[in-house]
Order: sequence, then structure tokens, then C-alpha cells
Amino acid sequence: METTNKFRIRARLIGAAAAVAALLPLAGHAADSFPSRPINLIVPFAPGGGTDISARLLASELGRKLNVSIVVDNRPGAGGQIAADYVARAKADGYTLLFANSGMMAINPWLYKLRNDPAKAFEPVSMFSDLPFVLVVSNNLKAKNVQELVALAKAEPGKHTFASSGIGGAPHLAGEIFQEATGVKLAHIPYKGGGPAMTDLIAGRVDMLFASVLETVSYVKGGKLRAFAVTGDKRAPVLQGVPTLDEAGIHNAQTGSWTAVLVPKGTPKDIVDKLSRTIREVAGSKDIEDKLTSQGAVAHGSTPEELAQIAADARARYGKVIRERHLSLN
Repeated sequence: METTNKFRIRARLIGAAAAVAALLPLAGHAADSFPSRPINLIVPFAPGGGTDISARLLASELGRKLNVSIVVDNRPGAGGQIAADYVARAKADGYTLLFANSGMMAINPWLYKLRNDPAKAFEPVSMFSDLPFVLVVSNNLKAKNVQELVALAKAEPGKHTFASSGIGGAPHLAGEIFQEATGVKLAHIPYKGGGPAMTDLIAGRVDMLFASVLETVSYVKGGKLRAFAVTGDKRAPVLQGVPTLDEAGIHNAQTGSWTAVLVPKGTPKDIVDKLSRTIREVAGSKDIEDKLTSQGAVAHGSTPEELAQIAADARARYGKVIRERHLSLN
């Protein structure tokens, strides 16, 4: 009887192993046949902005490499959460992608009551670009560089103003981080979007603004604004004469935004890996690098694991700033 039981147990183990072995080819099969139909790339912002332009660059080249159409679907509103909630509810099959930015992944969790925490609702796929900001100032401001700006602001705490595209956005946080790094006190003037903020800066109604290179370069080259520093770790190729904050003597103030691709939680790993590899290829192509550079962005592909770590680090950093400076949407 004991021998019979041993044979039965052995037979069951062999059967189970055979079943697992039979399933193993299927794990690779999903990626081999993916994609077989158009993919939707959900963009959380309106058409025509910097994020949308980058998303369309990615969609065109990614579609070519995967041999399918990538349909860009703009779903703006609520700081990106309308789009995020839509993608979080989508089928986890790789056919619905979210073109997210750092604000959605690292700032919003501290300021909004989210239906879907980005760290839990999505699988990271790949970074696509870094978007450093430029500190631009009004021509009316009596300072010629960052150090003179800091001296002015320290001499009259709270008098000088910095505009932003809205409370809790990455440009707002850039201004808060600048104050932390320099010890100055500025008055924050939030606007409903970057356009109105830029208009008032050019008119001299506010003193300074942190904004993307794409938004500012034409005004700087046209003499309507002055660029004091870029917030990335390298100079912007289209503004080579403008130093980084580090070069200008302001340390620990590096900031900016970035874009990345996410998919719903539970998307098969082989599909995530295939998407990630292909996006990295797109980001690494000379044509895409040049096009992003012309927009003031830097191509930056990554593995899913690298993106997860970048997002976690940014979330911790912004959370610290938000807590210490008592920031809220109210």
C-alpha cells in the first residue's frame, strides 16, 4: 500500500511538472504575437502642449517599430487624474498606455485624494524624456544673474514674486526647491496655466518663472525675457550660453519634469518588457534625440525597474518639500 501511494504521489508530481512545462511556451507567446491591433496612448493634457508633442513623437516611431498604429487619445483634466483613472480601469493587455509625467507620479499623491495610487495601479514601462526647466526673469528685474537675484531677494524678503502654471505643478515645486536651496523668501503667484503666467512675466507684472525650455526659448532669443539658469544637470543645447544652477553656484536645486510610459497593473511581464525595449530603442534613435533636443528635452529611455526607482526617489523628494513648506491646494 505504501509503495502504491508513492507511485501515485510521483505520478501527480510528474503530471504537475508536465502541466507547468506545457504553459511555459505560452509566456513568451503573448509577447511574440503582441501587438496584433492598434494601441491607444492616453495623454493627460490637451493637444499642442509640450507633453502632447513628446507623446506624438513617441507614438509615431513606436508604431513604426511595432508595425501597428498608435492612437494618441488626449484626456486632460484634474492634474492628469482623468487620464490616469481611465488607464487604471483598462484591460491589462498592453493595448492601453499612459503617457505620464513626474507631476502625476511624484507630486499628485501628496496633494490630491487619488482614486488610483500610481505606485500601485500601474506597471512602469520606460522613461521617455527629461524636461529641465529654465529660470527666466522679467527685463524689469534689477539683477543680471542668479547670484544678484538671490542678493535682491534676501535684501527684501517676500517682495519679489515667482509665477507658476498652478499650485502643486512641477514648476511651482521648482520655485519652492529654489527657495530652500538659497534661503530666499519669494511670493508665489499661481496662474491657471503656463500661458497666462508667461504673459504676465513678459509684461513685468511678476519677476520670475520656472518653465520648460520649449515654452521659453523663443522669448529668450527674442529678447523679451532673460534666462538665468537651467535646472537640469547639463546645459540645454538650444540655450548653450545659459548655465546650470550648479554652475551658477546654486546647489541641491536641480529639478524639472520627465515623461514616462505606464500600463495597467497586471499587464504580462513579457509584454511590458517588449514595450520597454522598443521605447528605449525609440528614445535612443538619433532622429528622436534631435527632435526632443529641439524642444528643450533630453531623450531618456529606461528599464521598468529604473523607472520605478526614479519615480520613488522623486516622490520622496517632493513629499519632503511639500510637507516642510506646508503646501496644499487649498
